[in-house]
Amino acid sequence: MKREDLRNIAIIAHVDHGKTTLVDEMLKQGGIYRENQVIEERVMDNNDLEKERGITILAKNTSVYYQDIKMNIIDTPGHADFSGEVERILKMVNGVILLIDAAEGPMPQTRFVLQKALEMQHRVIIVVNKIDRPDARLDEIPDEILDLLIDLNANDDQLESPIIFCSGRAGTASLSQYEPGKDLTVLFETIKNYIPAPEGDEKGPLQMLVSSIDYNEYVGRIAIGRIEQGTIHQNQDVMVCDYHEKHAPYKSKIVNLYQIDGLGRTPCENAQVGDIVCFSGITDITIGDTVTAVDAPTALPFVKISEPTIEMTFSVNDSPFAGRDGKFVTSRQLRDRLMREMLKDVSLRVEDGDTTDSFRVAGRGEMHISILIETMRREGYEFSVSTPKVLYKEIDGVKCEPIERLVIDVPEDAMGAVMEKMGSRKGELVQMAPQGARMKIEYLIPARGLLGYRNEFLTDTRGEGIMNSVFDSYQPYKGDFQKRFTGSLVSFETGEAVAYGMFKIQDRGILFITPGTPVYEGMIVGQSPKAEDINVNVCKKKQLTNTRASGSDEALRLTPPTILSLEGCLEFLADDELLEVTPKNLRLRKRILNNQLRAKANAKNK
Repeated sequence: MKREDLRNIAIIAHVDHGKTTLVDEMLKQGGIYRENQVIEERVMDNNDLEKERGITILAKNTSVYYQDIKMNIIDTPGHADFSGEVERILKMVNGVILLIDAAEGPMPQTRFVLQKALEMQHRVIIVVNKIDRPDARLDEIPDEILDLLIDLNANDDQLESPIIFCSGRAGTASLSQYEPGKDLTVLFETIKNYIPAPEGDEKGPLQMLVSSIDYNEYVGRIAIGRIEQGTIHQNQDVMVCDYHEKHAPYKSKIVNLYQIDGLGRTPCENAQVGDIVCFSGITDITIGDTVTAVDAPTALPFVKISEPTIEMTFSVNDSPFAGRDGKFVTSRQLRDRLMREMLKDVSLRVEDGDTTDSFRVAGRGEMHISILIETMRREGYEFSVSTPKVLYKEIDGVKCEPIERLVIDVPEDAMGAVMEKMGSRKGELVQMAPQGARMKIEYLIPARGLLGYRNEFLTDTRGEGIMNSVFDSYQPYKGDFQKRFTGSLVSFETGEAVAYGMFKIQDRGILFITPGTPVYEGMIVGQSPKAEDINVNVCKKKQLTNTRASGSDEALRLTPPTILSLEGCLEFLADDELLEVTPKNLRLRKRILNNQLRAKANAKNK
């Protein structure tokens, strides 16, 4: 059976190339909204973190209608740390739209997700987006795309992929870079004619691979996937099997069945081959499971998700201020929450730590884990996290480390400072090309060399630099290097920070706190320019006497403090430091809070 009335596609691209904005226009022109309906921008980015950061974190399904064809569209994340989402979503579709910025051209993440799509033999429609940018390079981009396809060993069919020139914001598409279109008809027509319709045996036993999991407090876990074979019915008895045999096949029942319709889910009684459906009723179902007919429990192969490269330790908060802000503070609550996250996020790993109240959490990158930390603190969790560490592998008896492919776009005058830092962090220059008054430089660099570098990079390029990286490969260990050349200003008293005490120490470094901030012994209150830590007293008050001297009571002028974001805190951490995360505060602290015990431990380590 061939479903000519259906097309399943995913939109893949590098971060900020305009996927979600294009989906907005496809929804508008695909007849999903009423004429007078108020429409949000980037409607697919529907959780708070996505709206605040302007990035897509979770892949989401929607559908539009063109003529008599239903097009199921999956909007995927563009950030490399969430590429696990993209890898499994590609199992649900028959083709992909590869979106490329008309000025930036193919970037590291473009390469990564396109390679996965080509390996699965998917057809590709190339869309050059943002053609209305003043710095668009419309004549050069098609050649760069062809070079990329050849580099990734695309087959003949994929090398002849159609190229469409588009402005997602204006909602126009055309086949010529010199004539902007009027609407997205060209794009819809290309999807209809070029992306193959789903095929399968409608009379065969049911087979459906679960590619995504959603959660609802009322109905529990909701599985999402595409029907590969047969038909699915509401209240049907099914078998749940796993290709890697992590669990034995077991019998269960589908309670509620939904089809994706526009931005919502419509209840339905049955669905056929090729349909992307959601269903509830199976409590333990997880990503990679296959739902089959009771009399033919045959599991479908599931793509092996790439391994995590970065690890952090989450542990129970044991600071003097523990339990003041959080609702969930025990190790049991922390463990349950991390295990629940693992069910939804296939590229996350959680293991028990060295102590009973700590857990090792491994992910694709700093941002991958920082999004989890931010989500948990907003839910009321309180815990502490260690500095990020890379995961090493032993290959043929050689210690190997993860290497990232880093693309840097910087003004020419900042190039020297950036290249010097790259050299000290064991970066290997791959290529360099001028782009107007800027330079595009590509490096292969150990993942540990990028930890804590982003803030430094922004300082070196005066905020004008752009850096993007994606995992490249494992290579033999590149040797030791020093990442952090600064120390910490550590409070040696518990109390409240006072302007007088802060004024006396602000010449020693950069402060992270404001007057009135509660502090405790061992808490980090600032950054020292020297490599060693300095103990300071920010709680020191002025001695009150009845003698007054002219000029001694002038107003104290404090330099505005540097308030670190969550990512900034994680980048700052040294090996002997922790980040205390609570719903209301982020506090940097030493692992050993007591000054004397810490001094003894440091002396022993030396």
